[in-house]
Amino acid sequence: MNEALKTAVLSLLRPLVRYLIGQGWTFGALADLLKTVYVAEVTRHYGESDGRPLTDSRISLLSGIHRKEVKRLRLDLTAGQGRISLRHGTNVAAQVIAAWIATEGYQNQAGRPMSLPLRAETGPSFEALTRLVKADMRPGTLLDELLRVGVIVVEGEMVRLQRTAYVSDLPEDQLAFLGTNVGDHLQSAIHNLEGGPPYFERALYFDDLPAEMLEQIRADLAVMGNGLLRQAHQQVTQMDKAPLSGRRRRMRFGVYYYEEPQKAAEGRKNGDDG
Repeated sequence: MNEALKTAVLSLLRPLVRYLIGQGWTFGALADLLKTVYVAEVTRHYGESDGRPLTDSRISLLSGIHRKEVKRLRLDLTAGQGRISLRHGTNVAAQVIAAWIATEGYQNQAGRPMSLPLRAETGPSFEALTRLVKADMRPGTLLDELLRVGVIVVEGEMVRLQRTAYVSDLPEDQLAFLGTNVGDHLQSAIHNLEGGPPYFERALYFDDLPAEMLEQIRADLAVMGNGLLRQAHQQVTQMDKAPLSGRRRRMRFGVYYYEEPQKAAEGRKNGDDG
């Protein structure tokens, strides 16, 4: 199991370390960050559940980090250092686009997002869409943000959707998306390793494919993925309207695509990876 775990960890770290090297991060910078992660995870998951207080000495024992550093890192964590999150405007803009492509009444007969008037006394409009998602930002501010990143175009008094996803071009937003999306994917995989009712985590895998074929099918796969996410959004938002009580949870359901050149010596495989 240790060798299998080591192999899996190497696969996870390689693309991240390659990117960090390109950003000027040395081994020491990553090692310092990992110390913070170790202290945070020990604090979060190995607290007083077994009846023992979570002292600096115990965290040092579980993490292998010197007790003096543990004390400093705990103070940093308490102060909220090291957190990265999406800008509020980014979250709201993404919610507006998701509602536009999935809400009944905002689609044409083909099921595609309609062009919307900026405002209207009744019926769908861009302003009504912002109210639908309970956006606590002015419609004009959201309109400017979506125009800036090229998600929409304004033609007279009408707003037309150019893309079915909001993707910010700001580096801090892109890094926040990286952390939340990949982080939740990894959380799902670790949950399945630890037992209990499994979360859905599957991938379609092929190798030894002609590059020309992927050039043709890549766009089609993106359309399929967007369609699946749109259907999921519709079902979740419809069910969320029911008057249910009890504890609240968050969820993430994602689709991704990746390809790379294949070495000639690698064998041919295809199918589902569970």
